Amino acid sequence: MFHKQSFTCIDAHTCGNPVRLVKEGGPILEGNTMDEKRQHFLREYDWIRKGLMFEPRGHDMMSGSILYPAHDPSNDIAVLFIETSGCLPMCGHGTIGTITIGIEHGLIKSKRPGIVRLETPAGLVIAEYKTERKREKEKVVSVKLTNVPSFLAAENLIVDSADLGEIKFDVAYGGNFYAIVDPQKNFKGLENFHAEQLVGMARDIRKKINERYQFIHPQNPNIRGCSHVLWTGAVLDKNSTARNAVFYGDKAIDRSPCGTGTSARMAQWHARGKLKKGDEFIHESIIGSKFIGRIEEEIPNAFGDGKAAIRPSIEGWARVYGENIITIDQEDDPYAEGFQVL
Repeated sequence: MFHKQSFTCIDAHTCGNPVRLVKEGGPILEGNTMDEKRQHFLREYDWIRKGLMFEPRGHDMMSGSILYPAHDPSNDIAVLFIETSGCLPMCGHGTIGTITIGIEHGLIKSKRPGIVRLETPAGLVIAEYKTERKREKEKVVSVKLTNVPSFLAAENLIVDSADLGEIKFDVAYGGNFYAIVDPQKNFKGLENFHAEQLVGMARDIRKKINERYQFIHPQNPNIRGCSHVLWTGAVLDKNSTARNAVFYGDKAIDRSPCGTGTSARMAQWHARGKLKKGDEFIHESIIGSKFIGRIEEEIPNAFGDGKAAIRPSIEGWARVYGENIITIDQEDDPYAEGFQVL
């Protein structure tokens, strides 16, 4: 049980979506991997996630991270992701923001300049960053992450939407499991709906999907369940490849193009023969911000079960905009662990 604790945080956004890095105050976790540490955090310290991510200290879109020493000496750093949606195995926009904050503030010391070997609960991620001198400071201008193996888990599944009727969808993995809803008879594309409509419809079908279907990572049973819904639609910029609106948590639409969602969608396209190794995949968010994706590697038998996968890369940018000290005081504050208004 905690009473009062302070957290020193650095805030940024990745292509419009927030990242709050906990610089000081994160808990000491047990485990030999970040997956094991994630389980310990969920058992004993989820109040930190709720207090820092939910209202009144956060908001419905809030995402964050906590850095830890690497377990493998060949790697540079390890990360735990904390969000309104939970303690995710992997977060692409969170990685881009965390690397940007970590390099600019000296929290990450990489063994090789320009490259960070990052341990996540989902596996090893390689981040390449570029810097420029701006206003007398060295700033990170872009981060390209090479993600964990991503794959199409199921296709042509059906769910009944309370608003739309019968909806067909695929499920793909890019660090989290995504239900991907492409334009079809009962869904003409995300551009035909307001964000609040997409949120309500996604919350309804995600619940029904998880009641009807089961998704478990072939190598890690701790990664399970469809956590995100990815709505697709027409691009805003004719030079873009595709556009999406990713639902996560209970009320959030990702303002960035979503890194693990982009990875999942590239895996879906690759399985359908729509995307080849090396092809540029420019993915737009609901607000028009962009990630550049590529398939770096094709893995024919990624998990020993015959299932093919890809290793995708995602490139984007983040901007640091603030520092703060946040106090969570259980004895004084009735909303110490935060709240959400659904």
